[in-house]
Parts: sequence; structure tokens; C-alpha cells
Amino acid sequence: MEQEKNSVSYDVLEMSGSRAVWKEVLAVYSVKVNTDPDNPMEVATVDETKKQLLSDIFWEMNDISSRTETKTHTEIEESDDGHGNIVQTETTVTETFLYITVTHKTVDEMAAMYGFNQEQKDYLAELLQDENNQLWSQVLYGIGYSDDQIVTVALSQVGNVGGQPYWSWYGFDSRVEWCACFVSWCANECGYIDAGIIPKYAGCVNGVQWFRDRGQWADGSYEPSPGTIIFFDWEGDGVTDHTGIVQKCENGTVYTVEGNSGDTCRTKTYPVGSSVIYGYGIPAY
Repeated sequence: MEQEKNSVSYDVLEMSGSRAVWKEVLAVYSVKVNTDPDNPMEVATVDETKKQLLSDIFWEMNDISSRTETKTHTEIEESDDGHGNIVQTETTVTETFLYITVTHKTVDEMAAMYGFNQEQKDYLAELLQDENNQLWSQVLYGIGYSDDQIVTVALSQVGNVGGQPYWSWYGFDSRVEWCACFVSWCANECGYIDAGIIPKYAGCVNGVQWFRDRGQWADGSYEPSPGTIIFFDWEGDGVTDHTGIVQKCENGTVYTVEGNSGDTCRTKTYPVGSSVIYGYGIPAY
């Protein structure tokens, strides 16, 4: 993706789509490598050959495409002519838009592409059963916690407009961008800030750093548990813009509760691996 962004000059970046989650990539890899009729290999260890096989499978499952488009529009600038008169000047502005689209194949499409037989398809389905989600979290990230209490608190706030009492509880005298204040307020209601489980943060960058410093961080392809803290990067520039609380993750969809979403508290959904999901903070409940 960085190559796509660095390959052209642009003024506006717009990203869409999502990549295959690592659980699905590794499941396809495990079945393909372990049941290869010509050269079956165990998958508990990794060497250079297996790394290359995994890389090949990843890029066969994922695709990144881009296009540019030039758009022209008129902007009106107002200035004072020095005599108290407002002068309007029309300026034609031309901007280059870079559109990056991330797409991925499903596990069924990969099974068809590799010509998996029925036994291999059954192995693949077994690996991806929902009952194994917690195991996958532990394999991929070494951690796997969930909590319903903070989700219950967050859901009770849906419909709030304007962000009171969250930003005033935090200590601000007037309204601020309050998504992080909302997460912190919910955590405080559960006693998690005093317990050191979730940080009190008003800036998304600080929240991300807190979880990273403690080794409780996962990237955007992670399939989160209830109570996981989600962070977003709308612009695709590597800077977090927004945060919320994961309600649940089912059938490839992440359900969230977010404060300051259009200045309201509301529930939203995203596909797992969405390009706007920067990553997750995973509290040690």
C-alpha cells in the first residue's frame, strides 16, 4: 500500500475495501502445506521455505489496486481591499485524487483455486469454526481477553448527543472531540482506569501507545472480542483519528459502540480487516 501511495503525486487519498484476515490466510496455508500430496510438511515450525509459501498465499488472497483522477473545482476567496470592501476572487483549483482499493478472495475461492478435495475443505472448515476463535487469538497475538461489562455500559449511552458528561467528566470546560473521552468514561464506570486495565486518554494516539507499550496491541486484521478497544485511521496516513469499543465480532463483521460519531453515541459495523481500522488495544480484563 505504501508503494501505491509513493508511486504517484496526489492531493487527496481515498481508500476502500478490506484484506483477508490472518486467521483465514493461516488456515489456507495450514491445509495446503500439511496436506500437499507431493510434499506434505508440518506447520508447527517455520523456515525460509515456509515463509515464502505463506507470503505467496497471502498475496494470492489479497490484491491492491489504485487509480488516479483529476478533479477541478472553483473556490471563492474573500479579502478586504483596504477600504472596507469585501472583494471576492474566484480561483480554479485542480486536485489529483488517488483511489486505493483493497480486495481479497474468500477461503472458498482459495480452496477452489488450489483444487482442494473434500477432505481438505473439511479440514479448512474445521479450523475456521467459531469455537476456535479464542484459540486463533492466542496463536496470533498471544493474548485473548473479553469483557461484557464495558459493552453494557457503552450500549446504555447510545443516543447521547453532544458528549456530555464524557468530556466534562474528563476535565474539559467546553466541548472537545470526545470519542476517547467516551471510551475512558465507560472504562471508569467499570473501575478499569483505577485498576490499570484501560488508560484514561483524550487523544487516540496516547491510547494506542499505552496498549503498545504493554504488548496488548493487534493490527486491523485481528478478530476482536467484546470489550476490545478499536482505533481508526480514516485518512490512511498512519495517524489514528477515532476510537470506540467493540460490542462483538460475528461472521466477519465488527460491531462497535462509538462516541462522537457525528456528535452522537451510536453503534456501527465494519468488515473485519477494513482499511479504516488502524488496530486494537486489548485490555487484560
